[in-house]
Amino acid sequence: MRAAILAVVGVLAAGPALASDKTDVMATVKAYVGALDKGDTAAGTALCARRAIIIDNFAPHVWQGAAACADWAASFATYSTAAGDTDAVVTTGKPKQLIITGDRGYAVYPAKYAYKEHGKPVMEQALWTFALQKLAAGWRITGWAWAQQ
Repeated sequence: MRAAILAVVGVLAAGPALASDKTDVMATVKAYVGALDKGDTAAGTALCARRAIIIDNFAPHVWQGAAACADWAASFATYSTAAGDTDAVVTTGKPKQLIITGDRGYAVYPAKYAYKEHGKPVMEQALWTFALQKLAAGWRITGWAWAQQ
């Protein structure tokens, strides 16, 4: 009986942490998006876990490993320059889904990617899905996938 009571107390005690974890996950995603918008690859990469995977809609379509976030950023810069893209800004809406399970998080955001291609405005809508893990340094991105709609 005592074990059952302690288990219930443990679950109740975890309740407020869950709300805090959700806020922290959203803050990590917001900081990552903000770093990308500013062109601050170092700040964005610092929010990625050491072993991450990224899936995006331009070749080679997948980046993984210790340098996945930095490699994606370099590939994206090359791709954008070749396509004549400038003035890029990504905005995310309220998460469509936000799940925290222990030290793991999952978040799906509607996203808008506004940029100019050879001077002409373009607006791309997408779903941006993130997987995160809570580490000693805080929540870090273990993977993300961009799906244009």
